[in-house]
Amino acid sequence: MMQFKAMIMDQKSMERSITRISHEIIEKNKGVADVVLVGIQTRGVPLAHRIADRIEVIEGVRLPVGELDMTRYRDDLDLTKTAPEGKPTRIPFAIDDRVVVLLDDVIYTGRTVRGAMEALFRMGRPRMIQLGVMVDRGHRELPIRADFVGKNVPTSRLETVKVRYTELDGFEDVTIHERLKSGNR
Repeated sequence: MMQFKAMIMDQKSMERSITRISHEIIEKNKGVADVVLVGIQTRGVPLAHRIADRIEVIEGVRLPVGELDMTRYRDDLDLTKTAPEGKPTRIPFAIDDRVVVLLDDVIYTGRTVRGAMEALFRMGRPRMIQLGVMVDRGHRELPIRADFVGKNVPTSRLETVKVRYTELDGFEDVTIHERLKSGNR
């Protein structure tokens, strides 16, 4: 059982973070030549599309956007059992020798990103992979860090960060919820 704890970003602060991340991507790559965006299913996809929209306004160039399902590459699945059904991967462009900016809503342990990188390498050999997230909540178990972060939010392991987008949820915000211990209501 989860209980709402706090709202940490509203729609306006999310928009500001997306604008900042977009500028940082442009600056780090000295433009957007050879840059492609890949959103990790499910909640990295709207982030990727919004960053593409913002970069198009800033640079006048529409970056290709792909959608990556990394379910098969999770390291917490029992391979002797049927893997959960994922969403389709749609990357209608070559990633070889490109700068792939991988985007997700939250980075926590780093295991989702590790799986996503493995999936990308099965599709080609990017020149570079960069990572952008709306929220970095800490607690890394792997040596993976985000290059572009909307907000750093220190959390406990009993908390969950939820990023909601209008496209998926009808409204948007970033909230923290706390898992209730047994007996608490």
